[in-house]
Amino acid sequence: MSEQYQKYYVPAQSPWPIVGAIGLFLIAFGAGNYVNDLKNESSGYGGYLLLLGIAVIIYMLVGWFKNVIDESMAGKYSPQMDRSFRQGMSWFIFSEVMFFFAFFGALFYARTFSVPWLGGASNNAMTHEILWPTFEAIWPLTQTPSGTVTEAMGWNGLPLINTVILLISSITCHFAHTGLEQNKRKQLKVMLTTTVVLGVIFLFLQVEEYVHAYQEMGLMLSSGIYGNTFFLLTGFHGLHVTLGTIMLFIMLLRIVIKDHFTPENHFGFQATSWYWHFVDVVWVMLFIFVYIL
Repeated sequence: MSEQYQKYYVPAQSPWPIVGAIGLFLIAFGAGNYVNDLKNESSGYGGYLLLLGIAVIIYMLVGWFKNVIDESMAGKYSPQMDRSFRQGMSWFIFSEVMFFFAFFGALFYARTFSVPWLGGASNNAMTHEILWPTFEAIWPLTQTPSGTVTEAMGWNGLPLINTVILLISSITCHFAHTGLEQNKRKQLKVMLTTTVVLGVIFLFLQVEEYVHAYQEMGLMLSSGIYGNTFFLLTGFHGLHVTLGTIMLFIMLLRIVIKDHFTPENHFGFQATSWYWHFVDVVWVMLFIFVYIL
């Protein structure tokens, strides 16, 4: 009995990994020097290296993804390769889950253990008296050890509007995916365009929220543990929304300009859809644990 083997495309050696490594090195080295230049109020080369590194990474991404798209459109990928892509994207999203889990864990530890201990709970009365006698164990902490007083960001207003926007964008992304699976190209284009626009609106409103926090509320990254956790969690989420919006926009260009993707072959779009839904779920958790509770 003859065995049937699936073909598995093995690409030629690629220059893109080393190009990406060089770009990341330039970003890390440039960012470090740029921060040092700001601290010393001097004009150095750190900012230029940082911009060069970002440019190299963009060049790498464009070239690498172009190769992958060309290979896919040429029919070089087998079902096994498709499963490999799915596993890779699944592990990538899992790594992102653990990334945010670390920051949510830091927030949980600060609120559940550190703040009560500083307030004298769990037989830590001496800790309270020695370290911070005037400390009040309440969350959010709107006063830093140096005496700086800030305001807490409320859940209504821009945060609530942004929550509604992201939830709607998740629905429009789903209908875009449904339109692709049913070969309804008009529905696909309209829903995907709407998703991209909603992502851009979310980012614009988040910038407005940050400006309001810095200029009117005195809430900054340096505003103690509350300011740290607030800006790290919302800031990294904003970075992920930016990445997701760019990915969706690239999918839109491929669909509108090149007429890519079919109901049977559209994992690139599906992977982007997975990522966008993940970003939406993270924001819902952020809205609950950072803004409301």
